[in-house]
Amino acid sequence: MMRILTFLLLGSMIYAMSSCSAEAENTDGMETQDSTAMAMQALLGKYTTVKLTTDISALSAAERQMIPILIEVARIMDTLFWYEAYGDRDELLASIENEDMGRFAVINYGPWDRLGGNAPFVPGVGEKPAGAQYYPADMTKEEFEAADLPDKASLYTFVRRNENGDLMTIPYREMFADQIGRAATLLDEAAELAEDAGLKKYLSMRAEALRTDNYQPSDLAWMDMKDNHIDFVVGPIETYEDQLFGYKASHEAYVLVKDMEWSQRLEKYAAFMPELQKGLPCADQYKKEKPGSDAQLNAYDVIYYSGDCNAGSKTIAINLPNDEEVQLKKGTRRLQLKNAMRAKFDKILIPIAQELIDPSQQKHVIFDAFFANTMFHEVAHGLGIKNTINGKGSIREALKEHASALEEGKADILGLYMVNQLFKKGELTGATMEDYYVTFMASIFRSVRFGASSAHGKANMIRFNFFQEYGAFVRDETTGTYKIDFDNLQKATDALGALILQIQGDGAYQQAADLVTQKGQITPQLQADLDRLSEKGIPVDVVYEQGIEALGL
Repeated sequence: MMRILTFLLLGSMIYAMSSCSAEAENTDGMETQDSTAMAMQALLGKYTTVKLTTDISALSAAERQMIPILIEVARIMDTLFWYEAYGDRDELLASIENEDMGRFAVINYGPWDRLGGNAPFVPGVGEKPAGAQYYPADMTKEEFEAADLPDKASLYTFVRRNENGDLMTIPYREMFADQIGRAATLLDEAAELAEDAGLKKYLSMRAEALRTDNYQPSDLAWMDMKDNHIDFVVGPIETYEDQLFGYKASHEAYVLVKDMEWSQRLEKYAAFMPELQKGLPCADQYKKEKPGSDAQLNAYDVIYYSGDCNAGSKTIAINLPNDEEVQLKKGTRRLQLKNAMRAKFDKILIPIAQELIDPSQQKHVIFDAFFANTMFHEVAHGLGIKNTINGKGSIREALKEHASALEEGKADILGLYMVNQLFKKGELTGATMEDYYVTFMASIFRSVRFGASSAHGKANMIRFNFFQEYGAFVRDETTGTYKIDFDNLQKATDALGALILQIQGDGAYQQAADLVTQKGQITPQLQADLDRLSEKGIPVDVVYEQGIEALGL
């Protein structure tokens, strides 16, 4: 009897212990779930939602019919970029149980926080590969350089391993054969509806470009297109995602409605390009190329983003084509995305200025200055030179993974140079130079919040740290606000512009790498100030409610 009672007593103790253990495990699990939920809500708080729409009443019936077709093509580009940035989208999303985490993965096109230095936010995921999915994960730079593959640095090839383990290339048109075929067919359908001859020609040629990976003819046709009310930027375009070499282009698309009135107001500025090129603050050999004077400045409302341009921080202005030969023949088109720009100004830039800009200078943060600074950033991509002066090939080839950061830094600085010169000539009205300068400085705080991992982020930090060394601004230790010194900011602008143009012209890879390493980092003091913005609930960027429903189609 005693043995039975002892057994029952032991059993009840074991049961009680196991129950306590289970309760502890459940509590731990609940705490983990709660902390994950809080962390994901904080990450999602970096973004505020904006509805993308425009007045489509001025469009013809045929133009309105085109929009859903173009959006469908854009959605195909979205699937291609998912593969380029991460791999299997469906597999990743199916593995994520937390709804907010899944939503954040969709915003980032993968499990890495693009506004947080590409830090992984999905458990078990490692660092983001520098070469994204364009190269084998185990490939070294040395192996790539040694490979005898004529098209290995092409914008439009993946690098993979063959059955023997050697490197090989696969053209985009083959890797994405089914999706490209569908997108090209849809573009042909849209071309049939197009009433503008230039748009009709471009859409047909862009369909052929997708099928052949030969984009130059359609880029030239796009530059010839002048009177279209609808525009469509589509294809593998920017190389930011490839942070290993900066060679591979990523798929994206924008569906755009042109603001004809604003575009007419902007037309005159392109004619000043040759004159502004001559006046660049650098030695003559770094400005010997002649920029196209028939470049175009247009304003648009964007109604759909997809792929690369929709990942993390959202583009508010575009400068295309990237093809250096097309740029020299035709110049470029600078597309100002007016509705997206206004949303970021109202929801993000103004609150930042109220927190970080000296109260006496906050009145200088105005939309006209923000629009002009953003526009001339894109225009300034056409200044300087596209090829090195010493036989090292194109700047993109010579500077490799640092080419994009230096090019974005050049555009930032030379854009402000252009504003200054045109203001002196009386060609810019509606704002003072103080407005342009203070808005420019406030915009740095907006942009550096994207992190220092992207090309734009590195360019922002180089500029901020360079300005600080030149005394272009002073931080008030009591209020934590920044006051711009206008004279020193102008000196810093000229000096940094000359430095970047020299590095590009010389194809000085190591000098570029040193500049990025030494000045491309966020300092502890700046990070503390940026953290204040997050504590105030000021979003970092936007996500879009977009599509035919948002347009009411």
